[in-house]
Amino acid sequence: MIDKSFPRELRLLTPEHFKNVFADPVRSASPHITILAKNNSLGHPRLGLAVPKKAIKLAVGRNRVKRLFRESFRTRQHDFPNVDIVVIAKSGIANLENAEIDALLEKLWRKLCRRCNG
Repeated sequence: MIDKSFPRELRLLTPEHFKNVFADPVRSASPHITILAKNNSLGHPRLGLAVPKKAIKLAVGRNRVKRLFRESFRTRQHDFPNVDIVVIAKSGIANLENAEIDALLEKLWRKLCRRCNG
């Protein structure tokens, strides 16, 4: 059975981890979400989130979007190459339904995997 947990090892935790991804990343973007990725040598993907107050004013909205990002990554983590990923929310994402965000993420994940593997 495939482990679909989201332990601490699958997270970008320090500013240095984030800086590394922001330096020359592979990009996958839409009007509401930008995903940046950079290869790592750890043997598994890691996720970092950037959901600014400027994009989503209320904490409940930011938490909802972060929860959706984490869940999408958690369920698809075994499809990704060994990369560090930063998902950035942009303004207007709070107006989307959960299913719309999930469908958008699925499309961006596929594009990102093609670019990282190709």
